[in-house]
Amino acid sequence: MDVSEREAMAKAIVDGNMTLGTADAAGVPWASPVWYAPASYREYFWVSRPSARHSQNIAVRPQVGIVIFDSTVPINTGKAVYMAALAEQVTDDGEIARGMSVFSERSLAQGARVWTPEEVGPSGRVRLYRARASEQFVLSPEDERLPLTLE
Repeated sequence: MDVSEREAMAKAIVDGNMTLGTADAAGVPWASPVWYAPASYREYFWVSRPSARHSQNIAVRPQVGIVIFDSTVPINTGKAVYMAALAEQVTDDGEIARGMSVFSERSLAQGARVWTPEEVGPSGRVRLYRARASEQFVLSPEDERLPLTLE
C-alpha cells in the first residue's frame, strides 16, 4: 500500500468511532470511547465531565493513544487510524469558541443539537477537550505500522 492509498483510506476512516487511551499518574491504563469532532486530521475535540476517569487521567498525564475505526464492518475487514497525541482541557475563551463551533457543526451534521461555549464553562457539567496528534499510522496486512502525515 503506497502513501497516497493509505492516506486516502485514513481520511475515510476519520468518521468512525474513537477510542481514547489514557493512563493515570501511576501509569494504570484506561480506554474510553468518546464522540468527537475533527477540526483536522490532527486535531480532535470532545466534551466530557471533568470527573470522568479519562478526564482526570488527562489532567495528570496528557499523553494519550487514539484509535479511530468503523466498528460496523465484518470481521477481518476492519481498518483503523492509530495516533499518539497530547490531550488537554481547553480553557482559552477563543479556543473554546472555535472548538465548540467544530463540535456543534458535526453534531448538527449527524442529526443532533447545537452546542454552545457556555455549556463547557465553569458552570456547565462538561468541559471541552482537545487532542493534537503527534504521530499517525495505519497497519499493513502484515500488521506493520505504516506512518501517515495527514494534516
